[in-house]
Amino acid sequence: MPSWLRFAADGRATLTLHIQPGAKTTEVAGEHGDALKLRLAAPPVDGKANAALLAFIAARLGVAKAAVTLKSGQTSRRKVVDVADAPADTAQRLSPG
Repeated sequence: MPSWLRFAADGRATLTLHIQPGAKTTEVAGEHGDALKLRLAAPPVDGKANAALLAFIAARLGVAKAAVTLKSGQTSRRKVVDVADAPADTAQRLSPG
C-alpha cells in the first residue's frame, strides 16, 4: 500500500495529498515524497481549489461528494482528505493516467 494512503477498520481511507492549483488540467501527477500529487485546474482563491479537489476525489473513487471531507490543509498545498466507505482499490483508482 502506498505511503499516502491509510485505511481504518471502519472502511474510511485517509489520503495525504500535495496539491498544485492553477494547472492546465486536473489530474493525478504521481507521488511527491509521502504524498500523492494532484494538479488542479481550479485557482487557489475562495476555496475553489478545495472544492474541485473534493469533487475530483469523489468522482475518481465513485463515492458521493458528501463522503469526501478535507481534514487539514485548507490553505496549504499539503492536504489530508478523509473518504468514508472508500473502495478497496482506492490506490489503483488514484493512480496516474
